[in-house]
Formats: sequence, structure tokens, C-alpha cells
Amino acid sequence: MNQQFGVCNLSLVPVRTEPSDRSEMCSQLLFGDHFTVLEATEKWVRISTAYDDYEGWIDKKQFAEIEHAAFVALHDLNSILGLSINHRIVKTSSNEILNLVAGSNIPGRLDNFFYLRDTRYKLEGETVKPGKENFRSGIREAAMFYLNAPYLWGGKSVFGIDCSGFTQMVFRQFGIKIKRDAYQQAEQGELVGFLQEAKGGDLAFFDNEEGRITHVGIMLDSERIIHASGRVKIDPIDNQGIYSNELKKYTHKLRIVKRF
Repeated sequence: MNQQFGVCNLSLVPVRTEPSDRSEMCSQLLFGDHFTVLEATEKWVRISTAYDDYEGWIDKKQFAEIEHAAFVALHDLNSILGLSINHRIVKTSSNEILNLVAGSNIPGRLDNFFYLRDTRYKLEGETVKPGKENFRSGIREAAMFYLNAPYLWGGKSVFGIDCSGFTQMVFRQFGIKIKRDAYQQAEQGELVGFLQEAKGGDLAFFDNEEGRITHVGIMLDSERIIHASGRVKIDPIDNQGIYSNELKKYTHKLRIVKRF
């Protein structure tokens, strides 16, 4: 079989651990996310995402096939949708509207028009070009955009997000690629020796009783963290871990802090 490639042409597509609608959602694809097809059944394809090499299953009806050249071209395009809830694009052939979420990819825009495969779209609004130079000054605002977003296992949007989806999507606004899951993100970046040295934008990681990293959040300063637990919220943090003022107890045990 020739290698197959695809691109997400819907707003938010569930990525599942098994080829079934009943299987857990482990992540989501945003509009413009591209991927390699690893395996296919009658109704499902197993994919590996170009952005973070994440593998899972998606419904065959929820993407568009693309040629290898188009797949490669999508690697270098870095216009995304910024921190706003209302992003609309219109299919010019049918006037159908798609409502997209922050962080979605917009390939090769020219005068507010762009193509995804053979379909022409009009963007109603602006894109941003992610840049690391704005990271320290902009990280707080980007993180606060997701404040009170409900926790959703596998989620990557303001309408539902998990802890590592939250950190990945915030970092995406600055062109900083981090992996999908907390334990993978913990293997990236530079180690910060002491919590007291932490700066806004550092990631703090937390482990369970078996020593496995299961949680991550974004430091706002050396004493406060924003993270997705029930909802995206701000909690105090010390050398022991995250203290929940609501629950009056420590909820996550600190393991390491990393800088990106």
C-alpha cells in the first residue's frame, strides 16, 4: 500500500485509543492538523500526527486525504488562530460556515482566502504567527484564555481540555512544540533546580504514588500555578506540590520543573 496522508478539515475531531466510537478519546485534531495514515479498516484509520507524533484512531469520514507534497508543505506553515472563541471560516463554494477553535492551522492565506486540498475557504478574522520572542510577556494572557475551561480527558479547546492539552495549546500560540502527554513533556526542556527559581511559563510536573508523571501545569510565578484539574484554575504551589484552597489539602505531588 502506498503511504497515505491526511489533514483535518473539521473543527475538532476526536482521536481514540481504539477503532470504535465507544473507545476513549485520547486527543483531538484541530482544523489544519496533518498526519500520516499508519493503518486502515473499513471505517477507521490509525494516524500519527505531524505536530507531535501522537498516534490514535480517527473516523474515515472526518478528514481529507492529501498528497505527500501537500503533507510536506504543511510542515512549514505557521499561521494559526489566536486567542478568541469566535473564529469563522466559510467554504466559498457552498457558503457553509465552520466555527474553529484557538490554535487551529490556517495554511497559505492570501487576502483572507486559503485552500485546504481543493476546497477554498474565506477566513473572517485574523491569524497570528507564533513566535518565541513573545513567550515571557504573553504566556500569562495565553494561559488565562483557558481559565475555567472544563476538564475533558483528551480535550484541546476552551470547551474542554486536559492538563497536557492545556500546556500544549498555550505553548502552540508561541510556536513552541511540546509533546501531547504530561510524561512526554517532562522529558523536554531544561531542568529548573529549585521551585523558588521558577518563572512564569515554566512547566511543573507531578507524579503519582508509583512515581509516574500524571499531571502538568504552567507556573505563573514561583508560588502560583495554572492547571487543568476539574477546570482550568489557579492554585498555590510549594515544594510539596499543589495546594487546593477549595479542598483544603494538597492534590498533586511536585516532581520537577522544566523551562522551555
